[in-house]
Amino acid sequence: MLSAMTKTLLALLIIFSLFHVPAFAVKKKSYIVYLGSHSHGPEVSSLALKRVAESHHELLGSFLGSHEKARNAIFYSYDRHINGFAAVLEEEEAEAISKHPNVISVFLDKGKKLHTTHSWEFMQLEKDGVIPSSSLWSKARLGEDTIIGNIDTGSCNTAGNVSCNRKLIGTRYFNKGYLVSAGLNSNSSFESARDHDGHGTHTLSTAGGHFVRGASVFGVGNGTAKGGSPLSRVASYKACWPPVNGSECFDADILAAFDMAIHDGVDVLSVSLGGDPADYFADGIAIGSFHAVKHGITVVCSAGNSGPAPATVSNVAPWILTVAASTLDREFQSFVQLASGERFKGESMSKALPAGKMFSLTTGAQAKLANASAIDAMLCKEGTLDPHKAKGKIMMCLRGNSSRVEKGRQAAQAGAAGMILCNDKASGNDITADPHFLPATHINFFDSQALFSYVNSTYLEPMGTLTAPAAAFGIKPAPYMANFSSQGPNTVTPGILKPDVTAPGVDIIAAYTREQSLSGLEFDHRTTAFYIESGTSMSCPHVAGVAGLLRTMHPSWSSAAIRSAIMTTARTRDNRVSPMLNGSYVKANSFNYGSGHIRPNRAGDPGLVYDLTVNDYLDFLCAVGYNQTMIKLFSESPSYKCPKEASVVDLNYPSITVPNLTGSSVTVTRKLKNVGSVGTYAANVREPHGVSVNVEPSVLKFDRVGQVKSFKMTLKPKWVAKDYAFGGLTWSDGKHYVRSPIVVSTA
Repeated sequence: MLSAMTKTLLALLIIFSLFHVPAFAVKKKSYIVYLGSHSHGPEVSSLALKRVAESHHELLGSFLGSHEKARNAIFYSYDRHINGFAAVLEEEEAEAISKHPNVISVFLDKGKKLHTTHSWEFMQLEKDGVIPSSSLWSKARLGEDTIIGNIDTGSCNTAGNVSCNRKLIGTRYFNKGYLVSAGLNSNSSFESARDHDGHGTHTLSTAGGHFVRGASVFGVGNGTAKGGSPLSRVASYKACWPPVNGSECFDADILAAFDMAIHDGVDVLSVSLGGDPADYFADGIAIGSFHAVKHGITVVCSAGNSGPAPATVSNVAPWILTVAASTLDREFQSFVQLASGERFKGESMSKALPAGKMFSLTTGAQAKLANASAIDAMLCKEGTLDPHKAKGKIMMCLRGNSSRVEKGRQAAQAGAAGMILCNDKASGNDITADPHFLPATHINFFDSQALFSYVNSTYLEPMGTLTAPAAAFGIKPAPYMANFSSQGPNTVTPGILKPDVTAPGVDIIAAYTREQSLSGLEFDHRTTAFYIESGTSMSCPHVAGVAGLLRTMHPSWSSAAIRSAIMTTARTRDNRVSPMLNGSYVKANSFNYGSGHIRPNRAGDPGLVYDLTVNDYLDFLCAVGYNQTMIKLFSESPSYKCPKEASVVDLNYPSITVPNLTGSSVTVTRKLKNVGSVGTYAANVREPHGVSVNVEPSVLKFDRVGQVKSFKMTLKPKWVAKDYAFGGLTWSDGKHYVRSPIVVSTA
């Protein structure tokens, strides 16, 4: 077990691969058989673990015909906190097992993927882990004045040249589910917790990396790097590998990682991966995170990168803190400077063109080979550009169809001096600072249209240059929502608003591996100790770091209290004091950002919190239709009974969502716990359009810390609207402002 004094942040993360893995085409597939919880004491013996495995063999053997067949089929027995097993089964066998009275669920392991966008955005993804040599894990940077007591380093799997210290105190890997799904035999490349591709190192350092001065990406953005909880101790649990049919993280391995992390005694789990929203008992992250929360662990997950489409948010269980992605007020700017004096702002991490020199501008269509289509050439696809027409010029390439850095490679191979990556309409304002192979910059759709118009219409030869990339601060508006960030509504339980909050997830600088080139392409040998990444994978560990700080500040707080503090202190206005915008610069709403953009300093003193217990979550499961028998197995509490009138809208969640306000009215109940000073709080309501809202009582007086007061909110439709409406509730004592979004549909 890890030391009780240790505050640990854990990452179940993934990174990139550039090689193909064959599909496993057999009739039998990997299934998870979920049986609920174990009731081990704090110290579980090896004999008890052996008995668990034997019970799993006995159960499966009753369906397969023998214990020997069961032992051959089972490749994981979850034996510590999660009760269940993973096995290779035929569909008919899985269906038969699901009818057993002691089985909660049986589900096919379809796999999940990471939540990161990259410069090679159309390529496949790889594996998880951590680079132990990164300076952010250096024990020399954790002086003795920051270390209290003896540190139990837990388990450090040293395979693949991995080592631990007093900062990085544990590494584990889990690969059996992946190997079964891929149809592969294990080898040394699958027997290591080491990060070969950078994603795991980047995310874990964002959550808990220590202070490192002079961090930059090729000299750009120079400053001091640190994680959200820089004095925490961290552990890595690698559960993701090279892609198999688009999936790289399998539920069998994810559950094994959760089970071991709970056993190790971590405090916060940062999970930057996900899949399609699914039934809670058919989702490894939902199951694993519930067991973690039962043991006091805060679980933070990424919302997904399927935006801007609605109803795409993943990791929607109410015991998870789900994080969307938004921008910082920092950009890595590189301008297009025209000979006419006009300038267009772009972003880049590429090298600079020679200063003081102008270059001819050309489009891919103008520089196409005779046998190439203008459309393909505009996209700068391989084999479409004529070196005689491109040499020495700045090439304009349209975004889409191939990766962003690949377009630059094609321009460079054709002899272009530079490249301007131009957004199409679908990409809008979503621009990224990439490490292109040649001097380049990336501009938005509006500026791209103006630039194309200039190049195609001027009677003189169009001329321009690109300025050297430089970090710029104080950018407005900021933050605004990333275009890629997945959005609500929640498709599993519409009465629970997801995402919960948003956090920085665009162009985030953090530690990286030197074992991976910046583009991920084989012929690219550029490496760096720090790199920028974008995605909800990046925003998730920001919030995990804040959760780690709150756990240290308030060790008695539950995971629900920590989530409430982060949510109710978030903001929905940008640095212009205007409503936050989405990636198209249109006003955003709670389906984009949940409760808003995090404010860590405010979260440390929220005044009041919406707290929840394990039984509250069980009541929620009753309300959404799970039966008494399943929930008893799930809860390991034989005395638990579903309440007669359980309701989703009455779950004591920090946000309030009524997805079907179609009758005369709906009344919801909430409870607030005082975690601050004595005081009197008054309610202020911003009504959703077309809905009247009444709060009773409208004043709550708290006489002591820990006191709980309840209130009821009644919502009445004024008319039937065709879409959701958004409002808010704020409780304030003049010092604290406890904010909750209100989301209502009267359709």
